[in-house]
Amino acid sequence: MAKSSGMSGKEKAAILLIAIGPEKSAEIFKNLDDMEIEELTLEIANMRQIDPNIRESILEEFYQICLAQEFVSEGGISYAKTVLEEAMGSQKALEVINKLTSSLQVKPFEFVRKVDPSQLLNFIQKEHSQTIALVLSYLPPNLSSAVISSLPQSKQADVAERIATMDSTSPEVIKEVEMVLEKKFSSMATQDYASTGGIDAIVEILNAVDRGTEKYIMETLEIDNPELAEEISQKMFVFEDITTLDSVSIQRFIREIENDEMTVALKGSTEEVKEIILGNMSSRMAEMIEEDMEFMGPVRLSDVEEAQQKIVAVIRKLEEAGEIIIARGGGDELIV
Repeated sequence: MAKSSGMSGKEKAAILLIAIGPEKSAEIFKNLDDMEIEELTLEIANMRQIDPNIRESILEEFYQICLAQEFVSEGGISYAKTVLEEAMGSQKALEVINKLTSSLQVKPFEFVRKVDPSQLLNFIQKEHSQTIALVLSYLPPNLSSAVISSLPQSKQADVAERIATMDSTSPEVIKEVEMVLEKKFSSMATQDYASTGGIDAIVEILNAVDRGTEKYIMETLEIDNPELAEEISQKMFVFEDITTLDSVSIQRFIREIENDEMTVALKGSTEEVKEIILGNMSSRMAEMIEEDMEFMGPVRLSDVEEAQQKIVAVIRKLEEAGEIIIARGGGDELIV
């Protein structure tokens, strides 16, 4: 088979584009800049006949690099190298990995980029603050923020300061830290992880702590990770939790809700919630809403959830204003 090793990357790219056809080539061109398009177009135009063996060789090389990149995304360079060695032998695997790393410039700590933040936290939180700072400085901001927000409060500022004051680290040190951590992570990855943590778990915890602790945590998250804070906030008090409110609080938020909205919300609620809300209305209003629900017919679940979420938002707003009380654990003072 004819070899393509002596060809330039531009020549190989041109042959690849010719081999895959105009439609797929056009899609690739959409992701290139003007200079790259011009150079490849000129290269393609100057090609007359292509040796079928060279074409097959280039297609095979492209396939191997794509395959290697997929393995890198799954488990990092070491994982990709191990899998490729089993498939094509040590020498060939090394050639593919070298082509991949030189062309893509794989960044340090690539092996943790696809890890779930909660799993990464379990893996990294016991490391020294300088090590944590080094790793987080190479990760995408969304992943780093999720980890640093979940670190113990005593460690958050220390890690943040080390990241901010970090100047430059020698490649040798980075490589050594990366190798040690990757070895540790590989041993952890073989263990079975139970489904723990997540948004629902923190919501349950925050609903149980005192208001001061919840307020501090939420204000901190709003600064460090506003999207996460918003997601937690939306779940902090769910519609079904209305059953935990006292009658005064229920009657107070009812006054803020339009009858149509309340009807839709109750249409998809539990009987317990329905009974408590209707029981805190005047007899006339309760009868009107029950009649409206009866004659309303089927309602889309999305409409029910939207109406319920609006009511929850009103309850949260009234609580923040101090007009109603949401019962919590963690030592709230009793108001008499």
